[in-house]
Amino acid sequence: MEIKLVFFGASRNVTGSCYLVEANGFKFLVDCGLYQERDLKKRNWEPFPIAPETIDAVLLTHAHLDHCGRIPKLVKEGFKGKIYCTEATAEIAEIIMLDSAHIQEEDALFKKKRHEREGRTGPFPEIPLYTKDDARESFPLFEPVSYEDQVSIADGIEVMFHDAGHVLGSAMIEICVHQDGEERTLLFSGDVGRENKPILRDPSVFKKIDYVIVESTYGDREHPVVTDIKESLAQAVNTTWEAGGNIIVPSFALERSQELLYYMNELLIADRIPHIMVFLDSPMAIKITEVFKKYTDLYDEKMTELVNNRKSPFSFPGLKMVQTVDESKAINHIRGTVMVIAGSGMLTGGRIKHHLVTNIGRPESTVLFVGYQAKNTLGRIIVDGAAEVRLLGQQYRVRARIQQILGFSSHADRNELLKWLNELTSAPRKVIIVHGESESAESFGKFLKEQTGWKVEVPYYQSEVILD
Repeated sequence: MEIKLVFFGASRNVTGSCYLVEANGFKFLVDCGLYQERDLKKRNWEPFPIAPETIDAVLLTHAHLDHCGRIPKLVKEGFKGKIYCTEATAEIAEIIMLDSAHIQEEDALFKKKRHEREGRTGPFPEIPLYTKDDARESFPLFEPVSYEDQVSIADGIEVMFHDAGHVLGSAMIEICVHQDGEERTLLFSGDVGRENKPILRDPSVFKKIDYVIVESTYGDREHPVVTDIKESLAQAVNTTWEAGGNIIVPSFALERSQELLYYMNELLIADRIPHIMVFLDSPMAIKITEVFKKYTDLYDEKMTELVNNRKSPFSFPGLKMVQTVDESKAINHIRGTVMVIAGSGMLTGGRIKHHLVTNIGRPESTVLFVGYQAKNTLGRIIVDGAAEVRLLGQQYRVRARIQQILGFSSHADRNELLKWLNELTSAPRKVIIVHGESESAESFGKFLKEQTGWKVEVPYYQSEVILD
């Protein structure tokens, strides 16, 4: 028995999730995500470490950009195999990849014009990594599968997708390899969700797995108590309303925006905040919200009850879905307090930057972070207390209130990951720690060893691990 794993992303860093599995002469990737950390973005432009035409399939855990964002590049450079994922993930991934291509096309054009005006060149090519047409070329390759259905992807290799409870359609992928009369099971956790989160069901658990490849985004810390979220959100809204500013929320289009609307809806129903206008200024988030409305069978009981009672968080009074650029610009001329939810969640691009330009210098406004900010992203730089930041080619003083609500996270923390792993009734042969900054991955690996005595490994970028 021999299975080879090679770690082509999210290894001692958070983004760029991409793992090569070789077994029975079959080569497939688990995820093919975009790098978003500033010091690692150059990897997006580098050739794939393995020729795309030699890869037989891709298994996609979910549709976040750091998990699916390089699929169009993979297809553009020669991949022709199937892309297996849940039906909801397939629909959302198409939306996210098209939006990513659109942003890259716009950013490339914007940078080219600015660099020509300034008489210089930038660190990255002034062309998009891929275009919308490139993204569309990948759509016919998607092969939707249902949770808990066993799918044969090659001789002696079966896969099963289990609900990860992270975002709509997200999956943990169980891979069973038969070789020389033996059997080995691998589990790629993807991003592990949390129990009792809004909208979605709790993550799946397992009893026996040989090798677990588990994320560690929050492997070195514990989240605040979930009940603090509504209190913190109410405080941010009320304080900013009293000051006469705006609440600017950089938010991921998938799950975080919908979850934020869920909590705003609850606060409004309870009359705990002023009935301000809430703008979802993201065509991508709006399209994804429509997908949420479609897959009601993936909701948890409380969300199902809200929808049945016509109190959906996706249609409360004062919520405005912003589609056009002109509508987006018009928000800045509204007097009084409004909330603007826009992408991208780590300030790596999108309409949010234009709202920041208008508000980051206003002491009465609040920039409210409700998502994880990866190392070296603009969002992380602001959260870490920068006095001045560069936005759209110009420097701006940071005078707005900067607030972060970490309890929104849809990633399990250290203790939640341990609890999830402890559902195993027998020790795995090895646990491999990925998808976390080096300190977080190392910390969780040490913690897991101390708590369980299991064999643990934290691989480096392009490390090869042989599973027997």
